[in-house]
Amino acid sequence: MQIHVNGKALDVRAANLAALLHELDYEDTAVATALNHSFVRKTDRFKTLLNEGDEVEILTPRQGG
Repeated sequence: MQIHVNGKALDVRAANLAALLHELDYEDTAVATALNHSFVRKTDRFKTLLNEGDEVEILTPRQGG
């Protein structure tokens, strides 16, 4: 199915948000996620199903001064 991840169209096999993070090699990285502009808690990623055309944001923390 095709979804948008951080503004880019991607064809993915993942059925849920946790599987998407695994598919994109983010599973060992601390990230925040949003689906269709709504924040998704880490504990809810397995039950958050993806659908054609969804918009996913994957955000990594940054440090700076």
